[in-house]
Amino acid sequence: MTDRPLTLIRAEPEALSDFKRALQTAFSLAVADEPGVLDNGPIPSDGDLDAAIAAPGALTLEIVQGGQRVGGAVVVIDERTHHNRLDLFYIVVGHHGRGLGRKAWMAIEAMFPETLLWETQTPYFEKRNIHFYINVCGFKAVEFFNERHSDPHHAYSDDGIGDEMFRFEKEMRVPIL
Repeated sequence: MTDRPLTLIRAEPEALSDFKRALQTAFSLAVADEPGVLDNGPIPSDGDLDAAIAAPGALTLEIVQGGQRVGGAVVVIDERTHHNRLDLFYIVVGHHGRGLGRKAWMAIEAMFPETLLWETQTPYFEKRNIHFYINVCGFKAVEFFNERHSDPHHAYSDDGIGDEMFRFEKEMRVPIL
């Protein structure tokens, strides 16, 4: 299956429920070893997912291979500054370790060639994500949010998952004019 082409399609409104459930399942594996994190419900919460999907400039993308959804992403595209964000990204449970994340990220970059800067965040304990963003995708860790250096754009949560996060940036090659 991994030799089949991978495509990105815009998620249809009727597919959002399945998209959210698959994302929460994938994220739950990442936080399963963190004490108490899942005690307050799925991560991210339905409310946080709805807000991310409805954010200005947000696009919800399904990652499809061989006619099957193997992942998804929510990106926020700023047509004015071309500083874009990857807010949510997942590969469906059971499809990890096949290079799909790398292929999907390359497809996202290709879909938005005017991007000057990509930004994303991940929890401090999510070593697999940190490896992926830095070593596979070429992001650089540029900031660490914690109790002494809070993220000015996000309120702290009761679940504790957003309290310590790495912020990553990836500068894209600026076209020579």
